[in-house]
Amino acid sequence: MKVSANALTIFGAIGVSISAIYFYSRDQLFVGTLVVSLFALSDLFDGTMARLSNNQGTKWGALLDSTLDRVSDAAIATGIWLYFRNADSDFQYLALVVLFLGGLIPYIRARAESLGIECSVGVAERAERLILLLIGTALAGLGIDIALEAALVLLALLSVVTVLQRMRVVYRA
Repeated sequence: MKVSANALTIFGAIGVSISAIYFYSRDQLFVGTLVVSLFALSDLFDGTMARLSNNQGTKWGALLDSTLDRVSDAAIATGIWLYFRNADSDFQYLALVVLFLGGLIPYIRARAESLGIECSVGVAERAERLILLLIGTALAGLGIDIALEAALVLLALLSVVTVLQRMRVVYRA
């Protein structure tokens, strides 16, 4: 189809970002989660496409993918923050904590690996964080209001554990 892995990465990140901020800020959590999930699927395919292509993926493609993963994750957390801010809920602050930790976790890994230390440990890797947020938003969108709050609390706790796990790996190395 003459679509590159990088084009798919960019398409998916733009789609996730726009739909998360648009739908979640308008209290359309279930529909937003469906749309975000569809765009997030592109993240499953871009790496496979790169590996199957003639060039086996490039350093640029790897950097683009990991950078846009951060953008997508931040947009989802921002959309959730806007949802809680619009509802004047104190959970808006927990959404900011999740946003902060969602950037810190991959930073620690990248920094450790730049020092030659393998650091892909943790109970809350990207996939787990994304799934937890999407389940929380979907269930909240279906009327189970406590689901998103519980997902944020759990995600914040698991993210702190992951940060500590990664710091421990680097310290021991």
